[in-house]
Amino acid sequence: MNIAFPTRPFGGYIFDCDGTIADTMPIHFRAWTQAMHEFGGEFPEDLFYSWGGKPTDVIVGELNKIYGLSMDVEVTARTKESYYLAEVSEVEPVGPVLDFARRIHGTAPMAIASGGHHYLVDATLGALGIAGLFDAVVCAEDYVNGKPAPDPFLEAARRLGVPPGECVVFEDSPTGITAAEAAGMAHVFVPTALRGRE
Repeated sequence: MNIAFPTRPFGGYIFDCDGTIADTMPIHFRAWTQAMHEFGGEFPEDLFYSWGGKPTDVIVGELNKIYGLSMDVEVTARTKESYYLAEVSEVEPVGPVLDFARRIHGTAPMAIASGGHHYLVDATLGALGIAGLFDAVVCAEDYVNGKPAPDPFLEAARRLGVPPGECVVFEDSPTGITAAEAAGMAHVFVPTALRGRE
């Protein structure tokens, strides 16, 4: 399966982080699995991937409903994130997407727009050695409404100084694609099948 990379130039390029430019999803899944084991629940793999792009607080709320738990959002998030950070040095890039970003670097401004917190996203970009590629990094602390709302991408466009209609978004989740469409931006879907390859 191939990615339909843009064939025309855009004013700004915006990349989701997890699962799009960084193949972090297996690490996030292991971290969630370990955290849920501590709290007496589980997070099936198919459900985990279908919820890609959802904010942590929403995920905790939904898991509480499914399993009849009363997990505290902050405690659960800290526990899960500690497991993630313990493995972040093992993260690999999504090769074709990172190659594309490196090719266009310097020709137009680029941003990361993630649903994750800064310290996690910054750790991921640092582990890959690619933080310097991006003119802006927008994370959960930087907007009010997460994906599928357009806020993350609109904030990224604002920081890049590029009108939303002149931006293209790279995303691996339906939630992120919905957010890109709501922002009035072109989008490129990064298939799951490409994670960890090339």
